[in-house]
This record gives sequence, C-alpha cells and structure tokens, in this order.
Amino acid sequence: PHLAALVLARGGSKGIPLKNIKLLAGVPLIGWVLRAAIDAGVFHSIWVSTDHDEIEKVAKQFGAQVHRRSPEVSQDSSTSLEAITEFLNHHHEVDIVGNIQATSPCLHPSDLIKVADLIQKEGFDSVFSVVRRHQFRWSEVKKGENKMTEPQNLNPAKRYRRQDWPGELYENGSFYFAKRHLIEKGYLQGGKMAYYEMRAEHSVDIDIDIDWPIAEQRVLSFGYFGKEPLKEVKLLVCSIVGCLTNGRIYVTEDHKEMVSYDYRDIVGIDLLKKRGIQVRLISDRDCSKTLSAMQLGCVAKVSVTNKLQVLKDWQEDMGLSWKEVAYLGNEESDVECLKQAGMSGVPADACAAAQKAAGYICKSRGGCGAVREFAEHIFLLLEKVNSARKQ
Repeated sequence: PHLAALVLARGGSKGIPLKNIKLLAGVPLIGWVLRAAIDAGVFHSIWVSTDHDEIEKVAKQFGAQVHRRSPEVSQDSSTSLEAITEFLNHHHEVDIVGNIQATSPCLHPSDLIKVADLIQKEGFDSVFSVVRRHQFRWSEVKKGENKMTEPQNLNPAKRYRRQDWPGELYENGSFYFAKRHLIEKGYLQGGKMAYYEMRAEHSVDIDIDIDWPIAEQRVLSFGYFGKEPLKEVKLLVCSIVGCLTNGRIYVTEDHKEMVSYDYRDIVGIDLLKKRGIQVRLISDRDCSKTLSAMQLGCVAKVSVTNKLQVLKDWQEDMGLSWKEVAYLGNEESDVECLKQAGMSGVPADACAAAQKAAGYICKSRGGCGAVREFAEHIFLLLEKVNSARKQ
C-alpha cells in the first residue's frame, strides 16, 4: 500500500504570521518534521499541503512534494479532515495517510518507523500519537453555579506519588495515521485503532509552547538533527565579506577603502577560541588590510578562487572529520562548503542558494552579529553532544 506523509501548512496564522516557516533554532519549523519523515524511509511520498508560495518554496527545499490546496479548505474554519480529503481526491495512488503536524518539531524518525509497522504489518486502520501525563483533573465549576468542584481522577485523601501512579494518556497532536477508507467515511480515528506513546521530551507542541525561545531550547535538547550523531566542532571557517563584515565597502575621497564590523562578532570569535575551537577566515577578495586592522589573530586566506579546496586542505591538515567542521558563508561561492561542512550557517541576508544549502539561518544579518549568533548555536549543540556522551 502507498503510504504518504502529509504535512498541512496553511499560510494564515492568527498567533504567529507564517508560523510554519518561521525559523526555530535556525531551521524553518516545517523543516524539522520533514527531515524526520524523509530519514524514516518508510513513506512512498512526502507532501506538504499549502496555499502559500513561501511555504511551497521551503517545502521543496527540504525535499517534499507540494499539493496546492484550494481556498475552500484554507479558511480559519477549515478542518484537517477537509484538507486531507481534498488531498486524497487528487492523489488516488495513496492508500494510507500519515498526517504529521508541522508544530511538532521534536518528532524522530524512529517514531514514524514504528507507527508505519503498526498500520502496515499489524493491520491497524488508524494510529495516533499520545503522551503520558501525571496531572490530576478536577471538575469545572462555572461562575455563578452554587456547587463544589469534584476530583476526576484521584482520591484527595490518598493522593498518588508520581512514581506510584502510571498517569494518563493524552493526544499530543504530533501525528494521525489513517487508511483511505476511514478518511473517506469522515474519520481520522476509527476502525481497528492503536495509539503510539511518544516520549514526553519529544512531545513539544508549538501551539502550546507559545514562548518561541523556550521551544528552541527544547528542540536543541531533544530534536532530531540527522542520521549521523553530532560531533564536537573543532574548526569554524567564516567567510569575511558578508558574514564578518556587512559586505559594504566605503571609499574615501583619497580612494581608500573602509569596511565596518560588529564588535559582538569579535567577542563571538574570542569565545570560540576560549572553548578550544579554531577560527579561520576566508575570502574571495583581498581583505589583507582589513584583517590587519581588526587584529583578530586568526589564520586567514584571501583572494581565494576555490573556497572548497581551501576548506578541504584545512580539514585534512588538522586531521578532522567533516562533522567537526563548521562553516559560515553567505554567497554562491560558499554553497559547496556549506554542503560539505558538518555544521553550516548563513546570515539572514545571505543569497537564496546559500540559504538553501545551510543547516542554520541566523536571525542577524552579515556584519551585524551573525558570527556571534552562530557561535552561540555551536555552543548549544556542543551541550547536546556532551549530554549524549553522559547518557
């Protein structure tokens, strides 16, 4: 049977405009679940249903196909079931739909693999995700009612200790898998049903975690970053023009060139060095005088015609794996380096080709704190590496 992953990503959002492609820890929100779906390797096709051009662009960038949904199922009042039904009406080859929520960025491929087995090998008609909660519930008393609240799942005289109570299962909204015949009858859950219990730390829902920085910390701690395990970064190579500087060149009356930089980026480079990470600089322009004036104390190579070759030479000379190399670039000349490095980033104003190749897109522009921001991102991922080692 044809199993299709389907992510519903409408352009309208009352809370956060274009939330589905807003950067979360440097990656568009929808990118986290698409990465997990692709790496799971269980789907015959992976789709994003959207009504917005920018979401379509990001979806294709992450390797998904796009179904352009109609205005009728793109309203605030439109339901997921309506959007999924419309998708099936246009894709008769699909037998099973795995509806994955874009707002669940801590989804892992291992979860999707197990669910695919439940519905394909064990014969379930629908499978949905749940999480175990240890929360005591009480009946609601509406204002003006003359009655007391009542316990719903506990005896107040004998309150459970957490370790003595298995808790209860709640839908976490991460995914809903269902066979075509159920959806055509108007159900996402029905027939022979099963739930799949996700780990609590993976049950991050952006609809609930309204505070974006908190959600970013959760994703950095528990998100899925790819098939290969993260390694400790030992070298950062940074493109000078457009990353360390803003790319502008000021010419004085006596024909001297001047550039500007952000002191926060200099602090970021110093912090990287203190953590034992080498920082090297690269440029296709001759920036010798600029570097001399900045007094960064970094190995640098300028007037470079082949940045990738220089990067390879440095990597080999230091005896590093590519997973131990980070690269910050912003132009088409950086694209191959961004693809090769284990960790890659670009400033917010990088060219489209560089943004597509990068794993992290900074909020800051080039020459305006992007180096410092990328350094902070490296530090957060180093914490994740160290945490994995302890486990």
